[in-house]
Amino acid sequence: MRKLLVIGIGAGNPDHMTVQAINGLNRADVLFIPDKGAKKNDLADLRRQICDRFVTNPKSRRVEFDVPVRAEPAPSYRSTVDDWHEAIAAIYEALIRDEIAQNGCGAFLIWGDPSLYDSALRILERVRLRGNVAFELEVIPGITAIQALAASHAMALNRIGDSVLITTGRRLTQEGLANNAGSTVVMLDGKCAFNTLADKDVVIHWGAYLGTPDEIILSGRIGDIGPEIERVREEARRHKGWIMDTYLLRKPGEPEDDR
Repeated sequence: MRKLLVIGIGAGNPDHMTVQAINGLNRADVLFIPDKGAKKNDLADLRRQICDRFVTNPKSRRVEFDVPVRAEPAPSYRSTVDDWHEAIAAIYEALIRDEIAQNGCGAFLIWGDPSLYDSALRILERVRLRGNVAFELEVIPGITAIQALAASHAMALNRIGDSVLITTGRRLTQEGLANNAGSTVVMLDGKCAFNTLADKDVVIHWGAYLGTPDEIILSGRIGDIGPEIERVREEARRHKGWIMDTYLLRKPGEPEDDR
């Protein structure tokens, strides 16, 4: 049976690669490199650099494939994502069927970690349920943008005895900060949702291109630094053509202060 590895490659720094991930790359006969178009060619280039640096298997080969662009949400965000995943599932199925030998091994290189705000595992489950191609699946974890953010700001994600909530920019806009979350990590925010919060004393720790030479980090009260983050973010996005960022929000004061 075909073997498929889903390998987390970290948040942008090739040094994020774990020994397990490097060994996984070298077990694979074929490495799948997604191409998201000219504006995001840096993302494909990083995967190529990782392969150049760590792959020593002489039988290994690379197969690059185009990733379809997700449509704007209509009639709903959920249905748009569902259609997008279905299109990618058809591509994955063809890659597995045509590029991996019956007893061979292939690998997808996943930005960050496959378990956190990445859809590769869900899409591969769609492929499995179609029943047209059989494969065994193995997941190799990677360093997430959240870990890279905390490291770059030299901070712990949680305060003593407190909880951490991971959410999206869309939900932050709709729901605001949860009362029971001491720290809130926000991902997939393309519209600087932190600026919609009424409480401008909330502290933000923000980072973009984490772990790369282009890394940018800023922190402070939203009331003081929110507009600056929005300006810097837009300038960086225009310069590179894309941006990947995340941030942590925290109300001032340790939980113990309330006792």
